[in-house]
Amino acid sequence: MRSLLRRNPKLPQIKVSTLEKFEEFERLCAETQRGGGPARVEQQHKKGKLTARERLDLLLDPGSFVELDRFVTHRSTDFGLAENKPLGDGVVTGYGMIDGRQVYVFAQDFTVFGGSLAEAHAEKICKVMDLAVRNGFPLIGLNDSGGARIQEGVVSLGGYADIFLRNTMVSGVIPQISAILGPCAGGAVYSPAITDFVFMVRGISYMFVTGPNVVKTVTHEDVTTEELGGADVHASVSGVAQFAHDSEAECLQEIRRLLSFVPSNNIDSPPVQETNDPVDRRDEELLEIVPDNPNKPYDMHEVIERIVDDGDFLEVHSDYGSNIIVGFARLGGYPVGVIANQPAVLAGVLDIKASAKGARFISFCDAFNIPLVTFEDVPGFLPGVDQEHGGIIKEGAKLLYAYSEATVPKVTVITRKAYGGAYDVMNSKHVRGDFNVGWPTAEIAVMGPKGAAEILFRREIAEADDPAAKLDQVVDEYTEKFADPYHAASRGFLDDVIDPRDTRPKLISVLRSLLTKRDSNPPKKHGNIPL
Repeated sequence: MRSLLRRNPKLPQIKVSTLEKFEEFERLCAETQRGGGPARVEQQHKKGKLTARERLDLLLDPGSFVELDRFVTHRSTDFGLAENKPLGDGVVTGYGMIDGRQVYVFAQDFTVFGGSLAEAHAEKICKVMDLAVRNGFPLIGLNDSGGARIQEGVVSLGGYADIFLRNTMVSGVIPQISAILGPCAGGAVYSPAITDFVFMVRGISYMFVTGPNVVKTVTHEDVTTEELGGADVHASVSGVAQFAHDSEAECLQEIRRLLSFVPSNNIDSPPVQETNDPVDRRDEELLEIVPDNPNKPYDMHEVIERIVDDGDFLEVHSDYGSNIIVGFARLGGYPVGVIANQPAVLAGVLDIKASAKGARFISFCDAFNIPLVTFEDVPGFLPGVDQEHGGIIKEGAKLLYAYSEATVPKVTVITRKAYGGAYDVMNSKHVRGDFNVGWPTAEIAVMGPKGAAEILFRREIAEADDPAAKLDQVVDEYTEKFADPYHAASRGFLDDVIDPRDTRPKLISVLRSLLTKRDSNPPKKHGNIPL
């Protein structure tokens, strides 16, 4: 403590008494809890932003936060920083509880040096990351930083790299969640990008590698901060953020909700919650959801919400690749990861965005022992030059790879179409699906009846007196013979054809039977996913 005082002459002299010394440092820490001072806190509030500690108060259970490293200061002696050594060095770190479960946290404080990252700042973050993985608890980072602290030069860059390495090493071991609650630019963006989920807030969050001024200089494009890297851009266009919210309070509450579905680490089981929703509940409305016309769309959200506990579904990446739906729900109290084609968007076809989105979500669930439930209605992969040149082969292979690699319980319900290679990809029996069923409306084939008939009976149709009538006839014949689930069931590719009303009790029964599932992949360092 004496050495700290010698380095910081602005601090008052401490009396000899150890107790008085302790009380003086407690007073200094209390002042530090107000951030960079009243003026800077006021500036933060004027921007519509909370302070680091206000955010932690909203995120964590009341009174549960335990701060670490509150006496840490920076070590720079250059550019006017030597006389300005605020305790904590611009980041608040520690641990606390969310719904009674422990988490480790760090919250960058923009009111202190703009939340800029330097050597001591990075060391504090690295310490809580090490503690989180050592003890097996989730890590939550609240990012609000102006970037690397220029005064500390390459040491700041080294601090970022230390964090990146830990993000990578603990990936798949503990859940990592990032909330972007201010600027996040340059190299700083790569830490959140490695984590499992990224939350952003409209109007105050932005992420980009190079800012609008650099973009204008290099490409001559005029773009605002919001247009370049705002919450909606990353939630709907780039796919960097899984969640975008209207306020910090809503954002932090949704982080709490997300954690209610996931285990603390890759060894634990997901947290089970009691439900008053009857396990044997049947839903008559499920008989009417799938239209008789196979080309008519319907909303798969309605199917999901009628089957899961209390209709509670936390959708992930809702604004990105909307032709596929992913998210968390419960069945009989057990958390599950839901993957579903969305017939209301592009007929539920798989494209580049949907494939990558589904693959990442499946990979997370598999890493953390969360069973997968797939609702399938897919006509195939999206055709087109843009898709082929954009790498739909590679992106579609990611989805296939993720399903094939996953060893958690995997169940599939085919509600309508399951055509072509997309049938194989969407957790078919052939990629180790544990329980695959179809509704009576399911169609499993290489392609739709009309396309198949036009190929198989091309000559007969061309030579017919009435080609249109002949086409209708052969389509009806093909549909009668192949466009139903019973042919696939007769080969064992479906385990059963079920009454749609029984989907909920059937899935809960099956998932309970799979709780002790043991599956593994061949020994290897790691696979080579088609990135």
